[in-house]
Order: sequence, then C-alpha cells, then structure tokens
Amino acid sequence: MNETFMKDKPVLPLIFSMAMPMVLSMLVNSLYNIIDSYFFAKISEDAMTAFSLVYPVQNIINAIAIGFGVGISATIAIYLGAGEQQKANAAATHGFALSLLHGVVMMVITIAIIPTFLKMFTISDYVLDYGIRYARIVFAFAIVMATSLAFEKIFQAVGRMKVTMVALLVGCITNIILDLILIFGLGSFPALNIEGAAIATGIGQSATVVVYLVVYARRPTVARLGRRYLAPVEGLERQLYSVGIPATLNLALPSLLVSALNAILAQYGQMYVVILGIYYKLQTFLYLTANGLVQGMRPIIGYNYGAKEYKRVGQIYTYTLVMNAMIMFVGTLICLLVPDRLMGLYATNPETISAGATALRIISGGFIISSMSVTTSGALEGLGKGTPSFVISLFRYVVIIIPVAFVLGCIWGPVGVWNAFWIAEGVTAVVAVVIYRRVNRRE
Repeated sequence: MNETFMKDKPVLPLIFSMAMPMVLSMLVNSLYNIIDSYFFAKISEDAMTAFSLVYPVQNIINAIAIGFGVGISATIAIYLGAGEQQKANAAATHGFALSLLHGVVMMVITIAIIPTFLKMFTISDYVLDYGIRYARIVFAFAIVMATSLAFEKIFQAVGRMKVTMVALLVGCITNIILDLILIFGLGSFPALNIEGAAIATGIGQSATVVVYLVVYARRPTVARLGRRYLAPVEGLERQLYSVGIPATLNLALPSLLVSALNAILAQYGQMYVVILGIYYKLQTFLYLTANGLVQGMRPIIGYNYGAKEYKRVGQIYTYTLVMNAMIMFVGTLICLLVPDRLMGLYATNPETISAGATALRIISGGFIISSMSVTTSGALEGLGKGTPSFVISLFRYVVIIIPVAFVLGCIWGPVGVWNAFWIAEGVTAVVAVVIYRRVNRRE
C-alpha cells in the first residue's frame, strides 16, 4: 500500500474506502448485541435483568478503552502526516502500553465493586448471583478487550480499515457460535448457563486480538510497536490523554442524557419511557452510519493536518458533512412518512404507537442539523483537539437538551420533551460552527 495514500488519493473515494468497513463493523456489532440479549432472555428473566444491570459497567469500560484509542489514532495520524515516523512509533507503543495498564486497572476495580454496584439496583438474590457470576468472568477479560481496541485504533490510524472489520467480524461470529454451544450445551459440551455467555464473550474478544496479532506479525503497520519506542517523549502522554479523556467523556454523555430524560418522562407515564427507548433503538442504525463515516474521516483529516495540507483538510470535512447530512435527510423522510410503522416494530399498543409516531415526527426535525455537531466533533478529535470536541458534545447532550426538556415538559408535557431534541441540535450546530472556526483561525 502507498504509505501516503491519505494525502494523495482523491478525497471522496478515500472517505468511502475508509468509512464503509467501519459502517459495516458498527452494524455487525449492533447486531451482535441484539443476539446476545436474545440468548440471555432464553436463560431466564433474572439472567436478562442481571445482564441489563451489568451492561452499563461494560459500557464504561468500553468508553474508556475506545476514548483513549481515539487519542492514540489521532496522535499517530498527525505524526505520520508530518513525516515524524519515530514519534508515530512512540505514540503507537506508548498508547498500546497505557491501554494494557488501563485494562489491568479496570479489571481489578470492576471485579471488586460489582457486588456492591448490583446491590444498589436489585434485592433479588437470583439476579445478584447471576450478575456476579457473569461479571467476574467478563471483567477478567478487560485487559483483552483493551488490547483489542488499542490494536483497532492503531490499524485505523494508518488506514487499514479492512483489517479492523475482519477482526471484529471474527470476534462477533466466534462469540455467537460459542453462545449456542456453552450456554445451552452441545454434544460433549456441558450447559454452562450464564458463565457460558461470559466465557463466549471473552473468547470472542480473544479471537479478535489473535487476528490482529497474526496480521501484525505478517505485515506490521506503518506505525511500529517495540520496546525501543518506550523511551520518554516530551508531551506525548499529554497529547494522548488530551484527546482520549474528552473522547471517553463524549461516549459517556449519551447514557447521562437517557437517564435524565427517563426521569423527566416517567412522571407522565411509563409509556413515554418506552417510547424513548424505542426511539434510541431506531436511531441507532442512522447514527451508526454517520459515526462510521466520522471514524473513517478521523485518521484522514489528522494525517492531512499533520502534512499541512490544510485545503485538503477543509475538503475532507466538507465532504463528510454533506454525506452525513444526506444520511440524516433520508432518516428524516422515513420518520415523517412512516413513523407509526417504525414504532410498530417494537410496540403493539395502539396508544403507544400513536404517541410514538408523534415523537418521531418532532424529534426528526433535528436530524439534518445534527450532522453539523456529529461531523465537527469527530473532525476536531481527528485534529487532536479533544477539549473543543467535548464542549460540543456537552452542549448537545447536557447543557441544552436536559434543562429545555424539563422546562418545556412542565409546559406541554411529553410533546415539550420531544421538541427539546431539535432545539438542542439547532443550538449545538451554532456552537459547533463557532468552535470549529475559532480552532481553524488559531491553527
């Protein structure tokens, strides 16, 4: 592969070639989560409840690993674009080593706190037992998960998106097959129940790491790993964490938003909490596609920024923004034309479907404008500007929508809460434009 392809290849084909494997990977990962939930439900309702309670802790671990990985990817891409090979090698090696350390720390902490954490949400001995048995095995693989995500971001940083796609597919397929074998028993394999689900998850993650190790051994990435690159580099850790910490917080903010909106909507009836849950299931595929484009954009924009190809940086940003706006336009049309059918995929109560259709029509008013904040936040991370990216996400998920939802909810009820979505997207889009222009001027 041409090592300078990220600044030589035409922008539009380049974005497509980088983004499409990521879109597919994210869709497969989403499907895997749905299938995993299905298997838990087959064990028992208590097992499903336990999985639901452990899942937020798993999400936090993932957020830390992925967020720091974004910092690794951005730093490597910028150094490679600037032609600083040794610094790129150091960024990959230091980032990988720190990811392993994070994995060990997360493993120890989560295994220690999980019994106390679960007791905060359940008084059922069965749910508590299921949760502890599952969590202790899954969290024992935290270092494997951290290794997998570190490799993923290193390969993404150098533009080898197909490798990350294949590695994720192998892990997901392995997990699904082992779920069938280990949970319920097959042939000479005994039924291991919820422990089987945990072991399947860990082995699936391990399979992903094996793919990365085999590929790296046969064809190393441009950014190399090695003990000789562990020597201190002034400002390197600061650069990794300056993007990694805000990116981690960005990933955690949506969970905070959902919890706040659930609390606001619960006072109007359980039906509206259900509608919010259905909306987030439906919008997952829309925003997964947009985020896949953003993941493809990050290393390209970072590489060209490091190479001082500033005109090309602007083109990459503009093309990604337009494509995301087109995706959101399609999503808006679907929500306006057949909202009742979309709600009917998850609900059977006519009242829920009707109220949910109204919610989708209102919320979809903010889809197109949201492409501005989604794209800009991702572009800033690619440029190594983690804090400005976090400020945009903070406005989008907390500063505007939560207080507006509360105030409008007091005036118009659930309809007011739904209107808070497009209002927040509009205000955040303005904030994103202002921040991006200021960063550009300063640079």
